[in-house]
Amino acid sequence: MRSIGRSLSPRRVLLGAVACAAFGGAAMEKAFDPAHAVAATAMNGAAAAQPPAGPGSFADIVDRVEPAVVSVKVKIVDGEQSDDEDSNSIPDFPPGSPFYRFFRRFGLPGDGDTARRRHLTMAQGSGFFISSDGYIVTNNHVVDHASEVTITLSGGKVMPAKVIGVDKKTDLALLKAEGGNYPCVTFAARPPRVGDWVIAVGNPFGLGGTVTAGIVSARGRDIGSGPYDDFLQIDAPVNHGNSGGPTFNAEGAVVGVNTAIFSPSGGSVGIGFAIASDVVKNVVDQLKANGVVTRGWIGVQIQAVSQDIADSLGLKSASGALVADVEKNSPAESSGVKSGDVITAVNGETVGDPHDLARRIAATGANKTVSIALIRNGAPMTFDVAVATMPADKTAKAAPDAEPDARGGDATELAKLGLTLRANRGDDGVVVADVDPDSPAADEGLRRGDVILEVGGKAVSRPSQVADEIDAAKSDGKRSVLFRVKSDDGERFLALPTRAS
Repeated sequence: MRSIGRSLSPRRVLLGAVACAAFGGAAMEKAFDPAHAVAATAMNGAAAAQPPAGPGSFADIVDRVEPAVVSVKVKIVDGEQSDDEDSNSIPDFPPGSPFYRFFRRFGLPGDGDTARRRHLTMAQGSGFFISSDGYIVTNNHVVDHASEVTITLSGGKVMPAKVIGVDKKTDLALLKAEGGNYPCVTFAARPPRVGDWVIAVGNPFGLGGTVTAGIVSARGRDIGSGPYDDFLQIDAPVNHGNSGGPTFNAEGAVVGVNTAIFSPSGGSVGIGFAIASDVVKNVVDQLKANGVVTRGWIGVQIQAVSQDIADSLGLKSASGALVADVEKNSPAESSGVKSGDVITAVNGETVGDPHDLARRIAATGANKTVSIALIRNGAPMTFDVAVATMPADKTAKAAPDAEPDARGGDATELAKLGLTLRANRGDDGVVVADVDPDSPAADEGLRRGDVILEVGGKAVSRPSQVADEIDAAKSDGKRSVLFRVKSDDGERFLALPTRAS
């Protein structure tokens, strides 16, 4: 996306301007016909009678909500800390990604040779009162590692605030100011529609009390910042320092919390992301009650269903969540869910993709039972699963340093896919010893050190078995064959072509 933006050269922009001027000139040259104008007005009377598309002014709404918005300033004096520890506080976007956090610690050192460094910095963002007794919502990344937090009210008063709780997975935090009778705002009763007006209020670049307006461009955005991404995409201009500030609808109710922007340059290009208010309400209620957030868990690793995977499984559409692995002694295992199942619905509501499923299960909470519809080997099934409390994250480990398999396999067929395989001595599966970067295997995401557990639904322990299963799928007329693969990130499925050039 960044390269597209940079490809718009000044010449192209000027050509667009010339084209517009040419159309304008043609319109000007046409003679004015009063009769024709009257007729057109009569024919379009209904349209002409419509009010303007947007409100004449947001001033009344701003007067009402702006006093509830605060500037959040943070002092960070937490001694020495490793680069790796610091990186855990922000999303793991790839290098050069145009997704930038609004909030950055001023004076944060760049990449250096030292593994550890001392933080002694000041930072700032935005927040807003959600109750008259002093509870404030902001982003976790605004107050992360804070040793001291202060807020500045709209009238200029500065006072301390206490961190009640944070939730890194949604990047939300709840603060508390002493005292009471604070101006506050409420969350919207329903989510906004694409095209609705929104107003962002915050503290960009430390300026404070800044208001911008735009519309909701999209809903349900997943930008890769966490497992429960559910962002509103808005085109209201927002910048560094707006983090944690509210996004209001045209009635003055909060519909989101400003969190990230898409920007090749680091500044606003009109694409911002706000955490949806229904996510915020759920998290804030738990932080207020318990100081922490607990989520539902059924014990499955899931992945998206690509078109190739859908074809391999004989599915009608590339939708739902594919179960890559079922954890031992988990609710899913106890209920009969298996690796290779495609979950299509929860409690009768369609599951569009893995993030959709993760959000639904997490929001369900523990000690409840959900009905999960899935497809197994082409047959629809339904299971009742008792949702448990999410435990600490777990990571699957592969075995990258296995010895070569003396029995080999069909090296020619595997080479066409770009694979060099080895037996996984002492463990299940076959190790990917090497992957040609310009190959079908690399295109589908196989990497050196991955362990192939199954091919075409059958367990493999030798490279020759991998080649045999590819041949069997080819003989059955299949264009692709499904691999179940384990890596450091867990288990997943991917589809490789049976006929590689």
